[in-house]
Amino acid sequence: MTANTPDDARLLAACLLGPEGPELSCEECFDVLDAYVERELAAADPDAALPAMRAHLAGCSACREDHDSLLALLRNGFGA
Repeated sequence: MTANTPDDARLLAACLLGPEGPELSCEECFDVLDAYVERELAAADPDAALPAMRAHLAGCSACREDHDSLLALLRNGFGA
């Protein structure tokens, strides 16, 4: 895997180094995933409300897939 953008480099670093702050379990992630995605779609700062989520998503491919699927579903208007 090569880092082509600053975001790619940050994601790679997060995967290699692990979270900086408090850790979130997959169960905790699943419990707040909808709120996190809703904040993303509302252009609010989801990391301010759920600070451990981004690090968990960077390091957990299963939760990241759930996040990406939910985000895509709601962006396409299926959540309304």
